[in-house]
Amino acid sequence: MSERARFPEFYKLSISDRLRLLRERGWIGEEDYEALLSGEHTLTPHKADKMIENVIGVMGLPVGLGLNFLINGREYVVPLVVEEPSIVAALSSAAKVARASGGFTAESTEPILIGQVQVVDIPNVARAKSQLLSRKREVMDLADSLHPQMVARGGGCRDMEVHQHRLPDGRDMLVVHLLVDTRDAMGANLVNTMCEGVAGLVESMTGGRVFLRILSNLTDRSMVRARCEIPAERLTGKGFRGEDVRDAIILANDFASVDPYRAATHNKGIMNGIDAVAIATGNDWRAIEAAAHAYAARSGRYSSLTRWYKGEGGELVGEIEIPLKVGTVGGPLQSNPTVGINHRLLGIGGARELAEVMGAVGLAQNFSALRALGTEGIQRGHMTLHARSVAMAAGATPEIFDEVVERLIDSGEIKVWKAEEIISSLGGTPGGAKSEEEPDPRLSGHGKVILLGEQAVVYGSHAIAAPIPLAVRARVRETSSDGVDLLIPRWGVEYHMRPDRRPHDRQEDTFEHTLEVVLGRLGLTGRPMRIEVFPTIPRAMGLGGSAAMAVAIIRALDHQFSLGLSDEQINELAFECEKVAHGTPSGIDNTLATYGEFLLYRRGREGEPPLMQKVEVPRPLPLVIGLTGKESLTARTVGRVREAWQRNRTLYESIFAEIDRLALDGLEALRSYDLERLGELMNVCHGYLNALQVSSWEMEELVQIARSNGALGAKLTGGGGSVIALCPEDSDRVVGAFRDAGYQSLEVSVG
Repeated sequence: MSERARFPEFYKLSISDRLRLLRERGWIGEEDYEALLSGEHTLTPHKADKMIENVIGVMGLPVGLGLNFLINGREYVVPLVVEEPSIVAALSSAAKVARASGGFTAESTEPILIGQVQVVDIPNVARAKSQLLSRKREVMDLADSLHPQMVARGGGCRDMEVHQHRLPDGRDMLVVHLLVDTRDAMGANLVNTMCEGVAGLVESMTGGRVFLRILSNLTDRSMVRARCEIPAERLTGKGFRGEDVRDAIILANDFASVDPYRAATHNKGIMNGIDAVAIATGNDWRAIEAAAHAYAARSGRYSSLTRWYKGEGGELVGEIEIPLKVGTVGGPLQSNPTVGINHRLLGIGGARELAEVMGAVGLAQNFSALRALGTEGIQRGHMTLHARSVAMAAGATPEIFDEVVERLIDSGEIKVWKAEEIISSLGGTPGGAKSEEEPDPRLSGHGKVILLGEQAVVYGSHAIAAPIPLAVRARVRETSSDGVDLLIPRWGVEYHMRPDRRPHDRQEDTFEHTLEVVLGRLGLTGRPMRIEVFPTIPRAMGLGGSAAMAVAIIRALDHQFSLGLSDEQINELAFECEKVAHGTPSGIDNTLATYGEFLLYRRGREGEPPLMQKVEVPRPLPLVIGLTGKESLTARTVGRVREAWQRNRTLYESIFAEIDRLALDGLEALRSYDLERLGELMNVCHGYLNALQVSSWEMEELVQIARSNGALGAKLTGGGGSVIALCPEDSDRVVGAFRDAGYQSLEVSVG
């Protein structure tokens, strides 16, 4: 592989030496070298005065280089205009990691820009729409005649669409979309000219009045997709296992896929890289930003622009899909001399290639950010625990203990010899008694999916449920301040419970009530402490989050205060918490959260213990979980079913009996690993759940998408919010179909 884009320790060189290397490697010519070296490339106030109004000066921004990029088998040195110091180094580092595994692949669609012509006051909307569509060739030809040079270069109006909308005052309007291939131009002005030019013809066809005539910055007909694959072993470093880093990146991306507050920051990081290239190449970064964020919200809920997941060989796979309409010809290249140099430095052949480079840069920036966040999370979580035991083994005294732990983590060498060295540097005496490693104070509860039997299980029917590799972890620390602090950052929960509050001071909030129940039952009311909860389960998505949280908190309290609770006691107390959260729960969620086993479950009858029969399956079940993105409160769902049952017990109990039979039939299908039979039972079960009115149009859409894309069975799970699809052969197809429809998904194996 060529090393032309590799510049080891480039950051250590002087500017003149960097420029010399670029000239020697052929990235810049003699003229550009001289201009950069002398500073003559910088925009002058005189030239700036010709670009915008009221000019009083020029503000400079650094031009840096993203190194090491290999995209579609070609090397690139990428110019970046940005003031934030971490971006350039992070991009170069990410590109280096990806380069060792073949770099990035990227592809793009034709560079289509949409022009909009708004038509109002139409006498007959249906007739007007028919006229426009039947004569669209006439409109397109007129549009092309306004820019014959664009047509000569292979561009022009490719199609015309007509969209009907209703205004707030009840009137209908039509919007004509001109789909224009602008080739290597950004195209805003020429598309606006086309829209202006066809306005009269559109009015004559419709009998209406044309109002706005302008391009759209939602450029979802000009898409870029980029991808990279990184073996887990190449992620190893600084004390972290590659597999841990891979999983941390995936988990961080999953956070952004389901939480718009995280997604906003996640996508901003992507745009850190893309905007820097856009500014460097003279493109409209504001339009690019608008398109990206609008596209991220296309499903009605703002979400991540990237996807990171584990490949079949255990490698980390990253993908980005983003609208990118950019140009490589036009005014900005001529008016700003630095832009021209940057284009020549980049060496791209046209607008589509530039868009593909920008897509790869966005994916690289996202990888770098997630890796930093993920390893920091590992460092402050798993690594902190190890560092504490090492510091103790090295003999760190209480006075310097925390300082030793912090320095150990910062060093990346979590070793006894390093701890002893740090202790000596702090004036302490190493060599204290060795101790056993401390138990992990971050303890967990399991998430779950219900394969068959939800809702009916509340009324004594059987259900089959399985733990999923998503959990809630908790950590408890005693504090010197008054009261109890409860922190669940991912779910946006933060409480301070005062020790002197009265009952009427209590907020009507499930989290606080749950905590009161736990502390009261364990005799810990009034003890000052800080409880931190780290969920990897999306909140209120039917995946057992509330029960897993309760179990994790109980276990963390048990550990911190040496209560000696058994799993049975933990399960019993978690069930009390579920009553607070859901009113009349079946007990299945807390049981799965506590024991984490694949179970056939039936709630106890009249004082009898519940049935908890472990289910043995020959091989794990391949499932795809589809997330609606809309929270579903189990208490409300259970309450609606109960109200319906009370109105017509005979009808609803017959449905519960049918669901019970499905669960028992499913047990036999699982034991024989008859996935076609299991899928059929899941489909039938979903029909009954729909009849119980616990589904939603989003879940129905997800179920239909899964089935039409190869899933053997698909149904909602738990209290709603998510669906599960049985996908022994077509999981990628189902995941892709969910994504194309604007939903997020998780692939899991259970059993």
